Amino acid sequence: MPVKDHNPTSPGRRTYVSLDRAELDKKRPEKALTVRRKSKAGRNADGRITSRHRGGGHKQRVRVVDFKRSKDNIEARVAAIEYDPGRSAFVALLHYADGEKRYILAPDGLRKGDTVMSGEGAPIRPGSCLPLGSIPLGTVVHNVELQPGRGGQLVRGAGTSAQIMAREGKYVHLRLPSNEVRLIPTQCRGTIGRVGNVDRVNIRDGKAGRARWKGKRPHVRGVAMNPVDHPHGGGEGKAPIGHPSPLSPWGKKTLGKKTRPKHKQSDKYIVRRRRAKR
Repeated sequence: MPVKDHNPTSPGRRTYVSLDRAELDKKRPEKALTVRRKSKAGRNADGRITSRHRGGGHKQRVRVVDFKRSKDNIEARVAAIEYDPGRSAFVALLHYADGEKRYILAPDGLRKGDTVMSGEGAPIRPGSCLPLGSIPLGTVVHNVELQPGRGGQLVRGAGTSAQIMAREGKYVHLRLPSNEVRLIPTQCRGTIGRVGNVDRVNIRDGKAGRARWKGKRPHVRGVAMNPVDHPHGGGEGKAPIGHPSPLSPWGKKTLGKKTRPKHKQSDKYIVRRRRAKR
């Protein structure tokens, strides 16, 4: 979907670049398939802020997306391609032959009126969902499961895709968008094609207010603070004084500090890491 520039009628519109949503259907979402998103402002279940600089923003009703694709061997027609405020990708509304309606992630190239199917014998075309063991090598997929029947957890962002590289016993070698190659059980499902809305990376907000509508709050630099507020604060100039590496407001190392446990159970499924070990 192409992007469009805007006339510089104000400073906020001078650098504003948005998506041209002419291809999306101008309709209200299926009310039964939406749910109100509660604003947590970056807080966890204990009420503590674990993700800073979040809060406010517009009210949203996010679409309930079918990540499991468990409705097998029933043909579905794409009734609409719609916007979803809860994710970067667009969603496709499916009308199944038995009358049920569901939302799925809209892959690149899927159009209104196309038909998709799930199951072992589904055709190899964008939007079809099959076990990874039944998909030809070299095919690009998205919405990939980590455990059979759990629902897609990998490769769900706009414009992303993974590629099936090889098949070895009970596992397939899947190259992820980060270039990491990982073993995935052949019974796990994946959806054919690349996630749509590829041009999302070219969007520019143009003004701070548009970020606030999304729930993003201002982020103040540590070097602009006083020493009592941040380890980088104070001193002459902008350089962090007296510290060999960047620190968090609480004095912990950041920017390259490894946070992954050394003996994580899933390490044995990684064939090639996204970064070479140093």
